[in-house]
Amino acid sequence: MAQVPDVVQPLIVMVAGAIPFIEGEGASPIGVLGGIHPIVAGIAAASGNFLCVLAVVLLSSRVRTTAVARRARQIETPAEPKPESKGRQRFRRYLVRFGVPGASILGPLAIPTQFTSAMLIASGTPRGWVLLWQAVAIVLWTTVTTTLMWIAVNSVILA
Repeated sequence: MAQVPDVVQPLIVMVAGAIPFIEGEGASPIGVLGGIHPIVAGIAAASGNFLCVLAVVLLSSRVRTTAVARRARQIETPAEPKPESKGRQRFRRYLVRFGVPGASILGPLAIPTQFTSAMLIASGTPRGWVLLWQAVAIVLWTTVTTTLMWIAVNSVILA
């Protein structure tokens, strides 16, 4: 990060935040370790994560609308069910037990927010509700990891 101009550093963190499995909670600590102010790193990481989730939600809702309309026009033969991954099974349990807010906040413990948002849309959850709770989850988890990294960095510096 030190070799990149100061103006570009938050953009790199923002792009990292958009990558599944890195997301805001992984990108902000990278930014803090790279010397970016923790608030700037957190905002950049969360912004990148949310912009990617927004794109996934908009695309997923269009795909779902098309699929539902197509299904309504034709008689569908039952398909053979595919086995669900452990992450999807855990997410589904979160959704049943805690609803959309809980699934959004606990979802990052099982799968990336991009996948969580696509699965929520596929289940018929309204776009606005998904975006609201994904934003809450992204801000929450990014704040937690940014704060923990800031504390860790300052503890090492002061020690």
